[in-house]
Order: sequence, then C-alpha cells, then structure tokens
Amino acid sequence: MSAPSPEPAAPTTMLPERAKEPVDENLWLEDIHGEDQLAWVREQNARTEELLENGDYPELEARILEVMDSTDRIPMVAKRGNWYYNFWRDAEHPKGLWRRTTWESYVTDAPQWETVLDIDALAAAEGTEWVWGGAGFLRPADGVSWRRCMVRLSPDGGDAAAVREYDVEDRRFIDPAGGGFVLPPAKGGVDWLDADTLLVSSTLGEDAVTTSSYPRIVRKLPRGADLADAEVIFEVPAEHMMASAGFDDTPGFERIIASDRMSFFDAQHSVWRDGAWAPIPVPTDVDVDLHREWILFRPQRDWTLDGPDGTERVVAGGSLLAADFEQFMGGSRDITVLFAPDEHTSLQSWSWTKNHLMLNLLRDVSSEIRILTPDDGAWSPSVLDACPPLHLVESYAVDDEDPEAGDDYWLVVTGFLTPTTLLRGTLGGGHADVKRAPSFFDESRFEVEQHFAVSQDGTKVPYFQISPRGLELDGTAPTQLSGYGGFEIARTPAYSGTVGRAWLEKGGVYVVANIRGGGEYGPAWHQAALKANRHRAYEDFAAVAQDLIRRDVTSPAHLGCSGGSNGGLLVGNMLVHYPELFAAISCGVPLLDMRRYTKLSAGYSWIAEYGDPDKPEEWEFIRTFSPYHLLRDGVEYPDTFIWTATSDDRVGPVQARKMAARMEAMGIPNVWFHEALEGGHAGASDNRQAAALQARSQSFLWRALTGTLATGG
Repeated sequence: MSAPSPEPAAPTTMLPERAKEPVDENLWLEDIHGEDQLAWVREQNARTEELLENGDYPELEARILEVMDSTDRIPMVAKRGNWYYNFWRDAEHPKGLWRRTTWESYVTDAPQWETVLDIDALAAAEGTEWVWGGAGFLRPADGVSWRRCMVRLSPDGGDAAAVREYDVEDRRFIDPAGGGFVLPPAKGGVDWLDADTLLVSSTLGEDAVTTSSYPRIVRKLPRGADLADAEVIFEVPAEHMMASAGFDDTPGFERIIASDRMSFFDAQHSVWRDGAWAPIPVPTDVDVDLHREWILFRPQRDWTLDGPDGTERVVAGGSLLAADFEQFMGGSRDITVLFAPDEHTSLQSWSWTKNHLMLNLLRDVSSEIRILTPDDGAWSPSVLDACPPLHLVESYAVDDEDPEAGDDYWLVVTGFLTPTTLLRGTLGGGHADVKRAPSFFDESRFEVEQHFAVSQDGTKVPYFQISPRGLELDGTAPTQLSGYGGFEIARTPAYSGTVGRAWLEKGGVYVVANIRGGGEYGPAWHQAALKANRHRAYEDFAAVAQDLIRRDVTSPAHLGCSGGSNGGLLVGNMLVHYPELFAAISCGVPLLDMRRYTKLSAGYSWIAEYGDPDKPEEWEFIRTFSPYHLLRDGVEYPDTFIWTATSDDRVGPVQARKMAARMEAMGIPNVWFHEALEGGHAGASDNRQAAALQARSQSFLWRALTGTLATGG
C-alpha cells in the first residue's frame, strides 16, 4: 500500500545546521487508529506471521501458554480482613477471576475459592473487552468487614481505565442511578475519603490534562455528584507531569496527602492541615513515606541536612532516614539514618509490620533483608537469614494492623533456576513454605554465573549468565542478551518457565545485563546514564556483549539482544551504534524517534530521563541516541524484529511503526514488524496474547542466531 503524502516536517531553522534531522516521511503513521495506518499494520502483521508462525512455532507457543495457564502457579494473595484475595488467569478464564479464600483453605493443596468478579463474564455481558486493573477498598468501621471497593477496568489494556463501585458481598456493581460511583475510562486514580466521597485525579474534563497526558487536577467527588461539578482541591501547572492525592486511613493517623509531580524524579508532597495544604519541607528529589507517627525520607541525590545541634551533615543519595512526622513538620530536624548505601549495596524497597521495618536490599544484585526495630528513638538492626546467593528475595508485611498477626511477613524467593517459593513468617520467630511454583524445565541441566564486564570508562558492570552445565566455550552458543537500563529499575534474578522452554532447553545461553541507568546500585547508578550521559548505558551493554565474545561464550554471528520500552530504545541503539556485535535484535514497545517522543503518548513525562528535544542544546545530545535518525545507508544491520501494540497509551505504537517503515524504505533487508491490536504497553491483555508475543520474539531470535530464519526451521 502506498503511504498518504506525509505532512510537512517541523521547521528546524532554530537548530544549528549539524542538528537538523531528516524530513520525517512517516508522520502519517502517527494517526494511531487511522484506516490507512491500520491497513499498513495488518499487511506487516501478515508478512511477519507468515515468516514466524510455522515450523515448530505452534508447539512453542503452546508450551509457553501452558506455563502461563498452569493451574499449579502460586496464587499470590492480598489480605483484607479475614479474606485473602487473588486475581487469576488460566485457559478457562483468559480475562481472569477476582476471587478470595480463607487462610485455612489457602494453605491446602487445593484451596476453595469464592469468585468475587468474573471478568470474562462481565466482558461478554457488556460487550467490552475489559482488562483487570485492580481494586481499592473502603476501610470498614470495624476494620474486618471489607465490602465496598472501586474496581479499575481498562477497555483495551491501556493505562486509561474506567472506575466503578463494587460490593464484594453482594457480587454486584452499585448502580449509578442508586448513587454508585462510576467514572468512564481515563488516566488517573481514585481513593476513598469516606463512604460517600472520593478523591479523584483524572484526565476527564476541561483543562484536566498535563502535557505528559496525566491528570492536572484532583477533585473531591461526593456520592451522586458529577465529576465536572466536584470541588477542585489540588492542581498543578500543565507543564508538570501529574497531580495525585490519596487518603491515609490508618486509624488515629487519618490525613490527605497530595503530590505535585513535576517530573519523573521530582515532586512536592503536601498534607492537608488546618484547612490548607502544608508542604513537606524537603527537596523535590527526596521521596517521602508516611506511616503512623513516622516519616521516611529517601533522597535521590546527596542531601545536606541541618542537625539538631545546628551543624550540617551530608546524607548520601539512596539512603533511608526516619523522623517523627509531627516533630518534623513542627521544625525539628532530629532525623535518624536507617540505611546508607555503599559501593556494593542499595535499597530497593521497604515494608512496615506492626512493630518493625523491613528493608529489601541488593548487594551486587543479590538480595539481603534487614530488619529495623524502633525503640525509644533508637533503631535496633538485624538481618533476616533468608537470602541464598544470586537470588531475589522480596519481603513485605501480611497485614500490619492485624492484632494477632501484625508482625507477619511474606517472603517471595526466586532465581533463574529456582521456581518461585512463597513463605510466611513472623518477625521474632521463623518462616515456613506456603506455596511452591512448579518446575517447567529441567533446571539441573543449567547453571547461573555472575560476571563483570568493564565498560568504556572503566566501570565494572555485572551480568548474569544462565547456560548449560559444562558449556563448551567455542563461540558458537546462541546467546540472548537482555537489558533495560533506565528509570532506576533493577534487573534481578527471576525464574521464567518461558525462557527455560523457549531458549535454555534448546541449548541457548540467556544473559541479563545490569547496566547503568537501572537501579541495581541505587540512584547514583541510575543518574550516571541520564540525558547527556545516556551513552554510558549503551556502552555498558556493548561491554557485556564484548565480554561474552571475549570469553568465547558466543560470537557476533550467534549473539542477539532483546529489550522492551526503554529497553527497546537500548537495543535500538545497539542496532545503530553496534551492529557488528549482533546477528539479531528483538525490539519491543520501543522509544526510537527521540525527536518527537515528547509529543507522542506519555513521552513528555520522560524529559527528566532523556532530555527535551525542543531545546536545541539538548537535542544536540539526544540526537546521538535517537535510532530513527541514525540509520545509515551502506551498513549491514542485524536481523530486526520490531513489535508493539495499538492500544499502548504509554509509549504508543507510533515509534515502532515509523522505524520499521524507514528501514524498509531504505532497502534494509530482514526487518519485520508486528503490532498487537490490543494489550496496552504490555503488548497483551490475556495469556494467549502474551504467549504469542513471547513465542514470536523467542522464535525470531533463535532462528536468526541459528541460521534458520528464512527456512522457518
């Protein structure tokens, strides 16, 4: 199909001559739901499906779907009152069941579940392909009989969701004609203020959206009122990222907290006190967490504090600090450092039980759990002995308000070759297995190693290698290198039946790179690859690839890489900067056009990560990692598979479309594109779609790295 005539490119007269980008011949593809555009997508999909969905593909997809639909998976639960709630998808319920059981039943091999809401039945009854987005309960007066909740349902798997009031005992939505709360699909969130009032941050309404496509205002919505008429209680400038608010309903500590998120990493938090908003007086790059009488602080960068004796002290970014909330708001600066990072150890998350604070740490990308106990202003530390090497162990409270089990905690243990185990314990006591996930491949045939590559500037970059035991180092192993490197998100050990069946069992090597830009070593590791320093993330990833080649694990002819979202931008830069290192690239839901990313979907919200291309001085460095603008004639590029989803309202499908179209127009061979017509940023709204997505990517990489892509072998 011939493309409609492209719109004129944006003027570039304000940019220096060397910064002018080529005319964008693919602007027409930015009409996401246009008839011609979707026809182009369908043609591309048919071509890709013809290439990939043959040979052993049906068997591979079926085996991956078997993993995802397995009824032996651990049904993770959240406790509300005396019930344990779980959301579950399987072959019989592809859209899912929201269900619950008792503790006595949950610990058995065959729990008896009560269905609370059947999403498949709801979708069929209403003629809408609803995708579950979670539920928020109204706290009951007795603290036990949790009944009313606000349920989030996306019509297509995107971030925009409808919110509807539901009664879990009567198993029914509350009719708006009878006063039930119902909000149509939009980005944002809701929280209960009381039984008849919601706090609503939503993109619905006039002047309600920021430039980043998120809510600009928060309203207090009484039962029976229209959102447009509800009182605005908080708002932020349109150029800020997002406004949000929530109600802390902890008995004795009730308060409204609002956040003006200026960028992805900066926010001003405020508490409603004495009829006005009282800002929490900390720098905007300090994260805060309120819990009962405590306030916790986690600075992103080094923070200079005034001590109680009038002296100054500097606290390292990535630390965790605590103070009494009321005293702090009253001017006291008596603040205790609970955790300080070092060159090996970073804080990932924390959770409060009734009497303790649990810290989830990474030490060289393996888990460590520390317990802190407040006692008369002091915090007694200890270590929870539950973390095997090269594993991820996450701890969090079961229900800190349960009078009998307030110090109970969950442990979720996983590793590349260790199926997930769920344990429950009590701080001050022990812990025991509750559920074990099944094995989906023969893990005994493989081993996990951690290595460190040396990046261009001398930084040591860790990576995990999962490979067959006794791997012959002759450079021939098909090797899939995976990474992310952004937004302070750490890539940690995790069991994957999909990777085991689709890659390891065939004899492949799977590698996870812990590059800068991520959160493996805390905020400093992330900030090292921001904006003008973005290339450090790409240099790190290339260094891992080169180390694999140097060690004769693989060679460029047998090395492929994969990444999604920001990881799609990562592998897109491997394509244009390091094509000689790879034979194949799988690039999912990616950012690729960094000239226009701020104008597409939620892209404006990521300026703090990448920079602003509308500022000439920032476009000068952004253009050096914009794959769409760095394609060159005469280069032998790796086989490339670009995939996305029409309903992705976070990154959007546009950048993937344009990259594929430009590569094809340049005559670059072996470029394939696929766009799921639903599924949001995850690319899939049910297990069937997720299995197909994974099967296409894994099949593409394996065939490309073994020389069988054209034959479908």
